[in-house]
Amino acid sequence: MKHFFKGLIAVLFVFASSAYATVFQVDDIRIEGLQRVSAGTVFAALPISVGDLVDEPVIRSATRSLFRTGYFSDVVMARENGVLVIGLIERPAVTEINLDGNKAIETDQLLDALRDNGLAEGQIFRQVILEGMTQELQRQYVAQGRYGALVKTEVKQLPRNRVAVNIDIDEGDVAKIRHINVVGNSAFSEEELLDSFELRTTGWLSWITSDDKYAREKLSGDLETLESWYLDRGYLQFDISSTQVSVSPDKESVYITINIDEGDVYTIDSVELAGEMVIPEEQIRGMIILREGMTFSQTLMTTSSEYITRRLGNEGYTFAEVEGFPEVDEEDKTAKITYFVKPGMRAYVRRIEFRGNTKTADEVLRREMRQMEAGSANNALIELSKVRLERLGFFKEVEVENVPVAGTNDQIDVVYSVEEQPSGSVGASVGYAQGTGLILGANLSENNFLGTGKQVGVGLNRSTYQSSINFSYSEPYFTVDGVSAGYNIFARETDYDRINVASFSTNTYGAAVNWSYPVSEVQRIGFGFGYENLDLKTGVFASKEIADFIDANGSQFDVFSANLNWIKSTLNRGVFATRGVSQRLGLDVALPGSGLEYYKATYSGQYLRPLFSGFTLKLRADLGYGESYGNTTTLPFFKNFYGGGFGSVRGFERNTLGPRDTPCNLIEGNPCSLGYADDPDPIGGNVQVEFGAEVIFPLPFVKDQRSVQSTFFIDAGNIFNTKCGESQVNCFKPDVGELRYSVGVGATWLSGFGPITFSVAKPLNSNEFDETEVFQFSLGNQF
Repeated sequence: MKHFFKGLIAVLFVFASSAYATVFQVDDIRIEGLQRVSAGTVFAALPISVGDLVDEPVIRSATRSLFRTGYFSDVVMARENGVLVIGLIERPAVTEINLDGNKAIETDQLLDALRDNGLAEGQIFRQVILEGMTQELQRQYVAQGRYGALVKTEVKQLPRNRVAVNIDIDEGDVAKIRHINVVGNSAFSEEELLDSFELRTTGWLSWITSDDKYAREKLSGDLETLESWYLDRGYLQFDISSTQVSVSPDKESVYITINIDEGDVYTIDSVELAGEMVIPEEQIRGMIILREGMTFSQTLMTTSSEYITRRLGNEGYTFAEVEGFPEVDEEDKTAKITYFVKPGMRAYVRRIEFRGNTKTADEVLRREMRQMEAGSANNALIELSKVRLERLGFFKEVEVENVPVAGTNDQIDVVYSVEEQPSGSVGASVGYAQGTGLILGANLSENNFLGTGKQVGVGLNRSTYQSSINFSYSEPYFTVDGVSAGYNIFARETDYDRINVASFSTNTYGAAVNWSYPVSEVQRIGFGFGYENLDLKTGVFASKEIADFIDANGSQFDVFSANLNWIKSTLNRGVFATRGVSQRLGLDVALPGSGLEYYKATYSGQYLRPLFSGFTLKLRADLGYGESYGNTTTLPFFKNFYGGGFGSVRGFERNTLGPRDTPCNLIEGNPCSLGYADDPDPIGGNVQVEFGAEVIFPLPFVKDQRSVQSTFFIDAGNIFNTKCGESQVNCFKPDVGELRYSVGVGATWLSGFGPITFSVAKPLNSNEFDETEVFQFSLGNQF
């Protein structure tokens, strides 16, 4: 068919040479050669209609118009009596695009680039676009340091005027940096300058960091870093005169040479202010870090501008511009710094919008806002609102953008974009957890119930050590000013012998209510009351400590309790925080007249500080002290502190640290002679001392780091008792020399079923009674 139309056009061309010698009137228009393109498309692009008078210039103009549509590879027009005959050859359509060999650049990314430039399945094929994209792709690989990359294209003709485009890519390897040379430096050594570079020569970690693989963008960043290095040390006239990048003949090695001119060191002669001062000049000067006599620093000058801009933003001048300019005195080697202040118009917030909250209701987000609609824009309040959203723990990420309102110069819309993450778990469960064994149950544990921000827990569970039913509810905004309220109801039967604790079991039921009041943006005070009915059971041969307690205090108790706590948190996120401080003080008291009379005081704290390149230092401490009072002889052993495992000292089995009960051979009746095990069981203590230091690091090869947190850690701690029994083993009063230590690595993944945590740890100073465990895992708790 294609050859037929070529022949037709050739015949028409023979007649065309004489057809336009004179002007003629078009009585009709006939189109030949259309296959996919409709006649309407042709007539819409054709500037000639029936009845028009046409001559050679008009015909040429019409031909160009049809070519410009891009649908045709050839257009010929001829006259047959009064009929204008248009012969067309359509460009082929792209049926498929096949990519092979690309790894560094994803297929979807390449197809999107082709589509944006007019080459996609179903569109008209244009060779020039394919050639241009081939060259651009080649340039992209060169920019990545893949100098040996080859891009080959093949256009395969298919029936019905269609083509298949095959793009075969050989990406090759990224050229490795063999040497980086800095020429012209005298004030600083080459090693000192290159230490801040992202690009490096091959080292022992390069196979992970890929810092020895050349990339043009990385080199540009390193040159900016080099310039900043000198500008921050007073070298105002520093200049990078040239940069040479040489590639070896085999295109696998790169040699970089950087020529610089250091210049002289300049000091600050004076600091001036210019522009419109909408806040007192004294306040502005107080935010300028650079002082007369100091060595010039680009970073300090820029930081001062940012401080002033932020201060103006807090006053509503959202579009304020503050920029510092150095005026150089070549002779004295000094510089005068002038800060130009341009506050602009005071901005007001027209609307606050939320995007991405597919589950969480707008109301839950809006009540965390400290910047109000229709109020003067305040950058500090806008940022504080963002932090409060992050602290909820409902979102992987929160971003905020101030969008100017079109047609105004004093209004903005504040847009918060959030990405939801799992905040609990729902459903039936059949599973196994280390330390608790087989678990069967149905539960709902949700910190953001149905997107309302309320915390709801419902559970019916049975494991090898516990059967329980519970319901808990907490409303974080019981009142509009942030007072929270909640309650819980529970009943459970627990056999502690199953979880590495002394041989006893408890049947309990009870309820509790609690309230919490905000003291400031980062502090809360809470209190609550509870009731618990407890029935204590022991085996035939209970340990001496348990038997002594029951003899003195009984085995059935009705306990009324009160609690008081203070919480302060400046953590940047509710889950997987990377900076800030968190502290909690708590006091639980069994009220006078209850079946038991005791109190427990606890403290827990965290300190997180970013280090470098995604690494974060985390320090933690957990302290506790408990004691009895009134008619109760000692702190009930089932209220003791226990240590070991996650949240304590990893590498030691759960609940096994600290005091143990009296060995069976020292108990009256000598149960050992009856076949009972002579290993004393952990019984806990009334003093808890635990510390930890961790370095949080990004996991390699994991794209989304927001749902995963991994750490190197050092744990230290133990459980002590101020009233050790004469025959107890492994029981010590608080003593630094008896702290247990471990080191290891751990990770937590925030899955849809809840946090999944594991650790691999090595205990450093265990004794004969300590039970160690190298690998530990848990579902539902963070380490």
